[in-house]
Amino acid sequence: MTEFRTLRAGVFLPPFHPNDEDPLLCMERDFELMQWLDKLGYAEAWIGEHHSGGYEIYGQPELFIATAAERTRHIRLGTGVISLPYHHPLMVADRIVQLDYQTRGRAMFGFGPGLLPSDAMMLGIDPETQRDRMADAIDVITRLLAGEIITQQTDWYRMHEARLHLRPYTKPRPHLAITSSVTPYGGKLAGRYDLGMVCVMAGSPHGYDALDYNWQLACDEAAAQGRVMDRANYRVMAPFHIAETREKAIENVRAGFEKWQLYAHSINPEGGAAIGMPSIEAINEGGRGAIGTPDDALRVLENYWTKTGGFGCIVLLAHDWADWEATKRSYELFARYVLPHFEERNAWRSQSMDWMRVNREAFSAKRKVAQVHAVERHFAEEQRRKGLEAAK
Repeated sequence: MTEFRTLRAGVFLPPFHPNDEDPLLCMERDFELMQWLDKLGYAEAWIGEHHSGGYEIYGQPELFIATAAERTRHIRLGTGVISLPYHHPLMVADRIVQLDYQTRGRAMFGFGPGLLPSDAMMLGIDPETQRDRMADAIDVITRLLAGEIITQQTDWYRMHEARLHLRPYTKPRPHLAITSSVTPYGGKLAGRYDLGMVCVMAGSPHGYDALDYNWQLACDEAAAQGRVMDRANYRVMAPFHIAETREKAIENVRAGFEKWQLYAHSINPEGGAAIGMPSIEAINEGGRGAIGTPDDALRVLENYWTKTGGFGCIVLLAHDWADWEATKRSYELFARYVLPHFEERNAWRSQSMDWMRVNREAFSAKRKVAQVHAVERHFAEEQRRKGLEAAK
């Protein structure tokens, strides 16, 4: 039996929005993007949480998801991520369950330690504590979703007979995931708590190098718990912008990419280089993203597939580098040409056409003979009918 490759497509919406645009219109465009992706058959979208910098403007992705779910039909919507050290675990678990009901199971919940150090600084949180707090919160949230009653106290929250008063809509619980970058934390927690993985640094050299290692960590941890990791929940995020030619794609994003670089340098002195995107040319040369054609994007997918041994979803980094129409066109080209080609969805169509072409002369000859016979039968029948009428 032929082995089929299955790969979903989704987006990761940080969201990146230039701070010279009206944030209201940026939000509306993001809702339009969700509707466009839903129409094109994208499987999922992840929306980020940030509280500083002025560029990534959603402080609570659950609010965005609640509205987006009302405007879409099929696409699954995830928090990418809830920065757990910033929130009381019981409050997070309550919001998860409510949104699970409101979306009738289409909501997913990604967890992370918090990306921007400026967010942690404003909250008086030592970055050294963020990963440990995230791990602690995941433990509590998964236990609450399983129906446990929890009493415990830490240096950042207290819980006394805490419990959920509403069972999840999705049984046994909504889909939960964790970001994985370079460090082993994400992989180990994914395996321990049966979480999906969103590899958000796959486009960087170090993040790319850690892909297979971190997945193996997750698998080993899951095996220790008597479970097996599901590659369908293994996600790889990378930057793409697709156009009919590579030159057109690069021209589409040039100005917007430079705007984004200013923001990237505000976060980190290395700018976009810190996450593997120092320049448009470097994205293409590294083979971990594509600003180019559908064929360029296909090469990137093949590269990631070979590196990982297979994964469940390619998550396109959403950005405002190109204008709105070019951005929509990019997502359409990916959905129309890249993913179907990678999955070989049209293989049987091509085989059928090839078979028809090889046999066209014989088939055409049979059709012509059949046409001649049909005409002969018609006139024979007419002659017989006239003969009967004359005999009367």
